[in-house]
Amino acid sequence: MPALFKDRSAAGRELAISLERYRGPATLVLGLPRGGVVVAAEVARILDAALNVIVTRKVGAPGNPEYALGAVAEGGEVVLNDEEIAAYHISRAYVEEEVRRQEEEIERRVALYRGGAPLPPMRDRPVIVVDDGIATGYTMLAALRAVRKQGARPVVMATPVVPPGTLDRLQFECDDAVVLAAPEPFYAVGLFYEDFAQVSDQDVIRLLKEAAQRKAA
Repeated sequence: MPALFKDRSAAGRELAISLERYRGPATLVLGLPRGGVVVAAEVARILDAALNVIVTRKVGAPGNPEYALGAVAEGGEVVLNDEEIAAYHISRAYVEEEVRRQEEEIERRVALYRGGAPLPPMRDRPVIVVDDGIATGYTMLAALRAVRKQGARPVVMATPVVPPGTLDRLQFECDDAVVLAAPEPFYAVGLFYEDFAQVSDQDVIRLLKEAAQRKAA
């Protein structure tokens, strides 16, 4: 399977071209940490938009935390796959505890990335929610619903790559879905990048700081 993008920054620059209609300082670009922030930073820079993060966390299955049973977004938005939870006979007690753990991690990351500050005002403002790629879609779904509750208008989902089935589900959760590729078969987001190196918390903090300095200037 050939890579579609050199790295996250290159994907962000390509994505920004398809988001040109949202250019301007009123637009808010929210990246999903950590990898999505690298893509979002390029989108925000090119569109002359504000950059921030919306912190989401996967609700993992027992013994397999990478297998998503749902997701949590800051602000308390929780989405769960009740069919999967029932099919695997996963207890509600486990799910509630896992949600609580992820909410604590969200608080930690909000403190780290934004100094504990709330999300920026979004009411009647274009908000673009960006990730470096989407697989099951739970973290993006939680983020989109959280942004919608904040009164954003329009709510835009943007990502370089997503499987067709996930795109079909998510496009009903936003006003606009901007996607560069929806390949089939779809195995893992990282396979579509030549360079999919891990992004650190320090990288996220640096990108947010650089974007804030650019807007201030």
